Parts: sequence; structure tokens; C-alpha cells
Amino acid sequence: MKLDAFGFGLELHAAGDRARQWADVGFDGIQMAEGGRTAYLNCVASILAAPELDIGTAIATAFPRSPMVTAQIAWELAEASRGKFTLGLGTQVKAHIERRFSSVYDHPGSRLREYVRAVRAIFRAFQGTERLDFRGEFYNMNLLGMWSPGAIEHPEVPIYVAAVRPWMLQAAGEVADGIHIHPFHSTKFLDEIVRPNVEKGARKAGRDPKSIKLACPVFTIVGDSDEERETSRERTRMQIAFYGSTPAYAGVFELHGWHGISERLHQLQREGDMSAMAATVTDRMLEEYAVTSTWDDLPATLSRKYAGVAERLIFYFADFAIDGDDRARMRWKRALAETRERARADRA
Repeated sequence: MKLDAFGFGLELHAAGDRARQWADVGFDGIQMAEGGRTAYLNCVASILAAPELDIGTAIATAFPRSPMVTAQIAWELAEASRGKFTLGLGTQVKAHIERRFSSVYDHPGSRLREYVRAVRAIFRAFQGTERLDFRGEFYNMNLLGMWSPGAIEHPEVPIYVAAVRPWMLQAAGEVADGIHIHPFHSTKFLDEIVRPNVEKGARKAGRDPKSIKLACPVFTIVGDSDEERETSRERTRMQIAFYGSTPAYAGVFELHGWHGISERLHQLQREGDMSAMAATVTDRMLEEYAVTSTWDDLPATLSRKYAGVAERLIFYFADFAIDGDDRARMRWKRALAETRERARADRA
């Protein structure tokens, strides 16, 4: 099991400094989110500052970029990282694709499935193992010639797909090397929604479901007293409220019998009532969607929830592992080392 930091975009010099600090704390890699800043440029800064780290996008938005543009960027990042780059792709939600990016969102599952296949076809053409001649329902490309960036030492770039709903999980099972699980998830959601649908998609494509890896972001509420955990508890409560306000994610609440919560959060968000949003997320919900632990118990707590399930854990609030004092950084360093050791013992 690899232990990664989750990163939001920073100014590029700051992104490099942060990557160096994360490496010193003991993270195996960085998974970069795409928000107001692109994931890809922060990946470049992180690779140059801390080349020993794995690097990935979690996730980069697919549809506003053609498969060729995405493939070109991913190819250069795979080369620069000496094969440590993972391309994580997602659809984003319809409103952002259509109203922020002015791009097409129709048939998102089928479109993303074809997008992944197109990117792989381009990779093979870049490497010179196959002439580019991709013909699909949404994308068609058959011109490359002298515009290929050329072969690289590590051409097998893993592609992970973000998926929440069953139809997207099945599409990911058909074509992806791995799944970026949404940060807003529970063990029940992994067991009853994610794994069965990924398996269904994989078997449809004649693939081994066990070959498809899961990368799971984790909300950690860690501390040796309630007072020490309070800040991260309320931070997590607000983050769950934010994600849960998206109608597309209502099923994550409903699986646990919490019907109408997503609709309430959505309405409160429209009203700008952030305090009421946070108050809607109960302590019982935190138990399902986050990991609460003392420092000493954190490795065992993570193991109980994710051993045998996740290939990578992505610590959502990793920025706070380096922004605290030296004592906090040492605690994180020890916790990461012990979690890694625990994972090795679980495999044995």
C-alpha cells in the first residue's frame, strides 16, 4: 500500500516547496487535484522538486481537453518523472463542463470510456508501436507524423478514472488501470457499490477485476484528545457537507438510509448558509465517511478499513501534516512509517 498526499493547486514555486516537504515527511507520492489551477503544472513543479515521489492527477478534467492534448501532457510527465506518473481522469459534473468549460457532457460514461481508449492509442503511436488510426463514436484521430514527441523509456502510463455512480464504475472497470474513489465514501459504499460494479465492467471486457486498483482518499481526524481532534473534525464535517451537496453524490448518503440530506445541503449551499451545512453532517456520518483515531492507533485503524481494498491511500488533509509545528510533522512521519509497515505485515 502506497501513502500519498492530496494536493490542491498552488503557485508553482510554492508547489515545488510543498512537494519537497511532503517527501521529507515520508509520503510516497502526490495526487494533484484540478480546481482553479491546473493539476498538470503543479505536477511538473512537484516532479522537479521531489523526483523520488510518485505523481498523479486526482483528477484532471478530461472533456475540455481533446485526448491528444491530454496524451501529450501525460507523455511528458511520464518522461520527466522516470515512469512515476499516473494519469487520473474524470468527467467533472455537468454544470462545470457546460457552463465553466463550454464543453460537451453528453453520454459521459461512454465518452470517458472511449477517451481512455483514445489516449492509449495515442500513447502507442507516440512510442512507435502502432500507427495512429483511432475511430470512435466521439473521437477520431489519424494524423500524427512528425508531430509525435517520440518514444520514451516508460511508455506504459497507468490511467485511473474517477467514478461514483454504478454506470461510471462499470465503464472504468472496462478500460481503466485503477479507480480514483471519491473522498466522500464509506466502507459500505466500497463493498456494495464500487467493487461489484467495477467487477461487472471488468468481466464484460474480459478483464481480471483484481487487476484494477483502488486509490482511496481519506479524511483523517487524528489526535490524542477530543480537543486535539476538534479542528480536523470540523474541517471534515464541512468538507463532507460540501461534497454531499452535489446531487450526483446523493446515493452515498442514501446507501446508509440518510435520504434527503443531499437535497438539504444543496439548498443550504444555494442560500449560503455554511454553518447549517456543517451542522447537517452528524457525528454518526463522520464515523462512516472519515477515519477517527489517536496517533498511536492510526495505522491499525487505517488497516482495518482499507487493508486488502486500496492500493493507495491519499491523505486528503496532507497540507496540515507540514503546516504544523515540528512535533506534528514528526507524528505524521512516524504514523506514515508505521502504516506502511502494518500494510506489509497484512500482505504477509
